[in-house]
Amino acid sequence: MYLDEIVAAQKRGEAKGIASVCSAHPLALEAALRHGKAHHARVLIEATCNQVNQLGGYTGMTPKDFAAFARGIADRIGFEHEDLLLGGDHLGPLVWSNEPAESAMRKAEALVRDYARAGFTKIHLDCSMPCADDREFSVELVAQRAARLAHVAEAVAAEQNIVLRYVIGSEVPPAGGARAGETHVTVTNPADADQTITLTRNAFESLGLEQAWARVIALVVQPGVEFGDESVHDYDRSAAAGLTRYIENAPGLVYEAHSTDYQTRSALRALVEDHFAILKVGPRLTFALRQAIFALIEMEEILCQTPSHTRETLERVMLEHPEHWQKHYGGDAQAQKFARSFSFSDRIRYYWNTPEVQQAVERLMMNLGERPLPLTLLSQYMPTQYEKMRNGALSNHPHDLLLDRVMDVLDDYDIACNQVR
Repeated sequence: MYLDEIVAAQKRGEAKGIASVCSAHPLALEAALRHGKAHHARVLIEATCNQVNQLGGYTGMTPKDFAAFARGIADRIGFEHEDLLLGGDHLGPLVWSNEPAESAMRKAEALVRDYARAGFTKIHLDCSMPCADDREFSVELVAQRAARLAHVAEAVAAEQNIVLRYVIGSEVPPAGGARAGETHVTVTNPADADQTITLTRNAFESLGLEQAWARVIALVVQPGVEFGDESVHDYDRSAAAGLTRYIENAPGLVYEAHSTDYQTRSALRALVEDHFAILKVGPRLTFALRQAIFALIEMEEILCQTPSHTRETLERVMLEHPEHWQKHYGGDAQAQKFARSFSFSDRIRYYWNTPEVQQAVERLMMNLGERPLPLTLLSQYMPTQYEKMRNGALSNHPHDLLLDRVMDVLDDYDIACNQVR
C-alpha cells in the first residue's frame, strides 16, 4: 500500500508525505482528483465520524454512500480507483459521547465496521473523549477502547480479504479551528507520545492483535499548528524538535498532523521533513472555493441583469440555521457577519449543499457559463487564473476557474510532500 511506501521512505531519511483531503464538497473532491490525475499521484480522501456515519452524519451519507460518492467523481473524470485511498477520521465514540460508555462504544464499533466494509483502508482510531458515565478517564482506557475498535475492524478485514492501516492518538484542537482569543498552541510532549504508543501497543497485544499493530503507521500529535477565525499559528520546527527526534527511533511510525490548513508552503515542507508525513487539509480547500465563488459573484453582478443573489441566499440560510457557526463565532453582530463569510474556520462550508444555496450557485454558474468572461474582469477578480488562461494553461469557464483555485492550494501540499513529478 502507498502509505507503507511513505513510511518506508521517511525511515530512509526521505522527506516524503501525502495530503489528506478532508472534505465532502463535490468540487473540492473533484479538484483533488483532477490534481492527482494531472500529477500522476495518488489521492487520499477522508471522511470524519460526525460528517459520515451509520446514521448519515451532517452530510446525510453513510460510509458506503461516501465511498460511492468519491468513486463516482473519480469515474467521471477518469481517475483510477486503485490510486484513490479512502480514510476514516476520528472513528470512535465522539458522536455519542453524551451517552454511557458501553452504548457509545457499541455505536462506535458499528461505525468502524461500516467504514471497513465500505472500503476505507486507512482507519484513525480515536477514543480520546470521555463518555457520559466515565468517572475516571485515562490514557490506558483510551488505548483499550482503540484496541477494541481495531478488533472489530480486523474481523471485517478478514471477512472481506482486505488489509487495513491504522492511525492512533488524538491531540487535535476543537473542530473548526482554535477558539476566539487563543494565542498559544501547546506542542505534544514526546513523553506523552511515547506513553500513547506503549499503552496502545499493549492493548492491541492483550487482544491478540499483534499483526494489526504492525500496521499502525502513524500517531496523531500536536506539532503546534492551528488556525482561528482571523489568525494562523505557524509551524515552529524548533518547538517540535523533541517530537522529531522521538519518532526517528519509533520503528514503522510517522506522525499525522491535523489542522495544517493555511500553513505556508515552506512550513508544510518543514513538517514533512520533520516526519509529519500525513498532512490533513480541509477548510483551506473550501475557503479557496469560497473565494473563487465570491469572485464569480462580483463578475456576475456586473454582467447580468438578473443575478443569482448567491451571497444573500447564503447569509439568509446561515441566519435561519445557525447551528454550524454560532458556537464558533464571537463578537457583536457585525463581527459575526464578517466571520460568516470570511473566517479561516470556514463554517460556511456546511451550507453549500443546502438546497437553496445549491440552486443559487447553479444559477450563478448558468449566468456566467453562457459567455466567455471578460478578460478585464478576470484580471480584476481572479488575477492568478487570468495569468494561467492567458498562458494557455486554463480555460475561460467558471467551473474550471473554481477547480483551479482549489488546485492552487493542493500545489503547496504536493510540493511539500514531494509528490510532484
